[in-house]
Order: sequence, then structure tokens, then C-alpha cells
Amino acid sequence: MWVFGLALLAVIFLFLAVAFAARSLPSYEELKAAQTAQTIVVRAADGSEIFELGPSYGEWLDQDQIPEEMKQAMVAVEDRRFYSHFGVDIWRTGGALIEGLTGSRARVGGTSTITQQLARNVFLNSNRTLDRKVREAVLAMAIEMKFDKEQILELYLNKVYFGGGAYGVDSASRKFFSHPATELSTAEAAIIAGLVKAPSRYSPTADVDAAVGRAQVVLRLMREQGLITAEQASVDPTAVKLKQEPGQNSVRYFTDWALPQLDILLPNTLEPIEVWTTIDTGMQRAASAAVKANAPKGTQGALVSLDRDGAIRALVGGTDYVTSNFNRATVAQRQPGSAWKLFVYLAALESGYRVDDKVVDAPVTIDGWSPKNYNGRYAGEMTVRQAFAYSINTVAAQLGNEVGFGTVASMARRFGITSPVSTYPSMVLGSSEVRLLDMTRAFASVADGGMAVEPYGIVKVTTASGEVLYQHEKPRDVRLVPDYVATQMTDLLQAAVQTGTGKAAQIGRPVAGKTGTTSSNKDGYFVGFSSGLTTGVWMGRDDNKAVSGLSGGAAPAKAFAAFMRFAVKDRPIEPFDTDTDLPDWQSEPNEEFNYGDPEDYYFIDEQGNLIEPGRGAGEPGPSSEAVTEQPRSQPGEGADGERQAVDDDFLRRAIGSGNSGGQATRPQPPQQQPPPTPLPRPSPAQPAGRGEAPNLPPSQRQQNQ
Repeated sequence: MWVFGLALLAVIFLFLAVAFAARSLPSYEELKAAQTAQTIVVRAADGSEIFELGPSYGEWLDQDQIPEEMKQAMVAVEDRRFYSHFGVDIWRTGGALIEGLTGSRARVGGTSTITQQLARNVFLNSNRTLDRKVREAVLAMAIEMKFDKEQILELYLNKVYFGGGAYGVDSASRKFFSHPATELSTAEAAIIAGLVKAPSRYSPTADVDAAVGRAQVVLRLMREQGLITAEQASVDPTAVKLKQEPGQNSVRYFTDWALPQLDILLPNTLEPIEVWTTIDTGMQRAASAAVKANAPKGTQGALVSLDRDGAIRALVGGTDYVTSNFNRATVAQRQPGSAWKLFVYLAALESGYRVDDKVVDAPVTIDGWSPKNYNGRYAGEMTVRQAFAYSINTVAAQLGNEVGFGTVASMARRFGITSPVSTYPSMVLGSSEVRLLDMTRAFASVADGGMAVEPYGIVKVTTASGEVLYQHEKPRDVRLVPDYVATQMTDLLQAAVQTGTGKAAQIGRPVAGKTGTTSSNKDGYFVGFSSGLTTGVWMGRDDNKAVSGLSGGAAPAKAFAAFMRFAVKDRPIEPFDTDTDLPDWQSEPNEEFNYGDPEDYYFIDEQGNLIEPGRGAGEPGPSSEAVTEQPRSQPGEGADGERQAVDDDFLRRAIGSGNSGGQATRPQPPQQQPPPTPLPRPSPAQPAGRGEAPNLPPSQRQQNQ
């Protein structure tokens, strides 16, 4: 009687608990709408999926949309008495308890019904405690009391976890077979049903053999329970075509950079979204391969490639994302070496220099800093083009000193350098640390004729149904430098690849670019462009130690060439337009523009007396009437037989047509001289390269080519 009474009280208590839980359960529609996190599918420029972030819930399938094969497979393997129990399978639970009490099994397991699993997935956690199991059973019976079997099975198949971030049968079907669950075959349904027991162990993307073996167990159970015929059970799971998992190693550097931007581009939402990006999967693979193949042993490498509109086509932040996810393309700041000379020469060209103007490679000291060339020698007079092509340090120092180090820093800022820039003299050789993405952006702006280029990686964001939430818009055009400055800069960059330090970057079509190597070979840089694509490469060690033999003209330039040969192979060849249309103050039609009408000016003799044109030497002019004539040497006759007012040597000194100093000289508008006849290029046997200035503080470290 006491046992009967206690059992009756337990049943009454259980009934009340179940009834109370059933009243507290959310409605069916609320359970359908419940979602705990956002799913983000990242797509490449061609629309192919390259990455999926967060749990994926797929499309919700109503009970009549779920294939019967899928329902049967799940019932057969997870809960064969699903349609007959009230939420808890007494036979399975009782048998497990008896086995546990008799010690015939090590643990009690595999007793949860489909309804119990639904209760656990929606309301509870997976802790293996008695309290959780009791609450799970109560909730399962409450669910059975409130919903019918078809609703329960629909909720379960749309919410159960199948591994790989896939929640629900539709998400699993799309992840593993690339089609919606409405198109599942019997073999595919068996593979998906087999995943519930151990999603990671039986995942077809992790272990195909294990997944197939588990699917064959599911098919056998379906046949034994009379759910399918023997003929249907004979299907071969190995014939199922699985979705190919794209390589997610190097592309993760890109997604790590791009996806945080969604916080700014989109309002807060948990709705599943698809992010359409600028990444070209072929270029991304080529970029990763080029960096790995050319990076010296023990070093890291990074690569960024921008299209002419700023679209990022490839981004590699290291040699192996799994080993290190630190992004050396967008986060790391390293010294660019002589690649920084881009800004020095841009400032010089804007201030009035021309590519064929003469400069002098000679010893120079600026505020106690004396840059040296790699071979310790000086080539003397040369053109601006030659000085840039062979990365002459002394000339860059003279130009920076003349235009002003603040002007160079301002030019770098104008072209998108966001990291701190020093104004010490050594800054002209690349002592300021920069990001590879910023440097690549700067070169891309030169390639675009001096127009600002803004890198971007996200083209649009849509919902799963196709509604556009964000669309990239072309920014307004901003001119950074006059087009004739960009044209001349391209001339210099092309010369650096054709005959200078960047020869290893040649790819059989026009290429313009610049090498950079820092002191003691700690960093190697090459940034260049061809056929509308601008690519920057950096190599070095994360601990900033020296790398033997590392230089911008070696490994980085070779990686650039390896990548660009693939990247531009389907693009038309685009010769560079280096014909410069100079402004009037810099391009004079004749000498009269330079000096004005000969009738309007006076010559000055060697004693400082003014002499009007047409007057003989010694005849007083307007400003010398009261001046006593001093004896002077006769100037002689000119080529036309007329007597000259002064000798040729004095004229050259007076009008500045010769320069014997060791400093670079800049033509001043509008009194500029006609371009001198270019000298032969320095012999390749005596290249002027990088060098170091010993015993300098870090801020004054000498940078190399």
C-alpha cells in the first residue's frame, strides 16, 4: 500500500510538472523563429563560396517539404519507437537502467528519444547529470503534450546539429552536397542521419570512410524496420558526390580584414547574410603559392594585389594561417626601404624636376647624417631617371633636403600612408614603418594617373533571400598630383624594372615598380603595377632579425613576377604612357620664353656694369653713366660674327646653365633652363645600390635600396 501510494504521488507530481512545463513552452511559431547566432556566407568575386562563419540554419522546411527518406532515416537510427512513445522510450530507458544496475555496461547512454534531443537542443545544455536528464524527460513529455509527432519531427530536423556549423537538415544538405534538402536522395539522407550521433567523427568532410560506414548502418536499420525495400537499401553511399571544401588557409587573412567592417556597413541584425567580396580565387591561390615558393627559409611573406578601382583581388598575410593568423599585409608595420623613394621623387617632380634633369651622385652630409651608396662609390652627374632606377641614396637625400622632409612626409600622407612618418633626414630612405596595404595603395594611385585609389574588399551584402543590405559605391574622384607628375613617376618606375634594381620583376610585358631593402637585410619590398593591377610584396622575419641575402630585388621581386604572370595573363597588354604634357612654366617653347624679348633686358659685364643689347663694351648704359670704366678683357665674337657683350663662360655662370656643385639643383619657374643633353646611363657593372650609415640611432638608421 505504501509503495502504491508513493508511486501514485510520484505520478501526480510528474503529471503536474509536465502540465506546468507544457503551459510554459513557447508557441510553435516562436520555436520556429528562434535563432541564437548569425550565419555569414562569404563569396568570391565570381559568386563561389569561400568561407562560412557562424552557425548555419539553412531554409526552414515544413513537414511536407522534408523528403520521406530523410524522416525515415532519422527515425530508424535515432528513435525507432518515435511514433508510439509519449516523449520517453520506457523500453530503452528501462533496459539501460537495468544494464547499469547489473554492471553489464560501463555507462548508461543512447536513451534519449528524438523529443528528448529536441528538448535538450532548444532548452538545455549537454551536461551529463541526473538533474539534466530528469528535466529533459519532463520537457520531452511536455512537448509531446503540446505538439503532434509531425510538428516535433519538423522542429527536430530543422534544429538538430549536423556538424561543421550546420544546424538543420537543409543547412547540412547544402554544406555537404551543395543542394537543398528537398533534393536529398536515400543515400544522402542516410549520410546526414548518421551524423547526429557524432557530428565531428562521421563528418564526410573530415572522414569520408567513417561517414560512408555510418550511412550503411542507417540503411540497414531502415530496411530491418521495413521503412525501405531491400532494393532501396542497396544504394552505394560511396557514389554520393560530396561538396568540395575550398581551401581556407590564406583566404582567412582576407576575411579577418574584411568581415569586421560589417559592424560599420550594416545595422545590428542576426539575420543570415551573404557577403560578396572582390577576391579572385585563382589569384588568391597564385598569391599564396608565390609567397610560399619564394620566401627565404625562416621568413614570413605578405602580398596585396589591387585592381585599378581599388578592389582587392588577392591578399596573403603570411605563409600559413594555421601556424600564425597575424596579418602582415594589413596590420604589420615594417620599414619599406627605398620603396619609400616614391614619395621623395613625387615631391621633387611636383616641385619642378623632370626625369631628364641632371643631378649629382656625390658625398653629402645633412644635419650630421651622411648617406652612402652600397658600393661606397659615387657616379657623379646623371639624370633623375638614372638616379631612381639605380636607387642612388645620395641623390634621394639631396632631393629630400631640397624639397623639405616635411613635404615628403606630406606627400606620403596624401597618398594614403596612415602610420606615423618621421621628418628626420633618413626618412627619405624608408626609415618610417608602414603597412603593405598602404604602400600598395600609393603605387596604385600613381598607376591611375595620380587619382586616389581606396582599397575595398566588400562589393555587396545580401540576405539569404537576395535582398541587398549594402552596395559598394565608387568614391568621388580625388586628384593627388597633376597627371604630368604621375606620368613622369611612372617613367621612373618603369626604368627601375627595365634597367635598375627591379629587373627580377620583369614578366614579358610593361611593368613599373620599385624595390626596397632595409639595413642589414631585415625587410625586402617590391611594389609594382602592370595591366591595371598593382601588387605589393613584403618578406622578412617577425622578430625583425636580419635575413642573409634578402633584398627587394630578389625574393620579393621574384614572388611579384610569379604572381603577376598568372594574374595578368588574360588581361590585354597596356604600354605605359610616358609622354609628359608639362605645364607652361615647366615646358618652354623656346629661349625667348625663358629670357623674354632680348630688347627688354641687359647683360652684366664682369665688373657688374649693365650693358644694353647693341651697345659695345665700355659704352655706358642706364645704370653705369656715372661709373668710371674699368679695363676688362675682350669677350670676342659670337658664332654669328657679332661682337659679344660678355664671354661665354661668364654667361654660363650668370644664367646658371652649368652646375659644378655636388648638390642636386631644381629648376625654378618660370626661369627654367632647357633640358640638358642626357648623359649615358651608369654602367651596369658599377650599380649604385644600398648602404648603411653606422652608429646612427634607430630614428636615423640608414635604409637601403
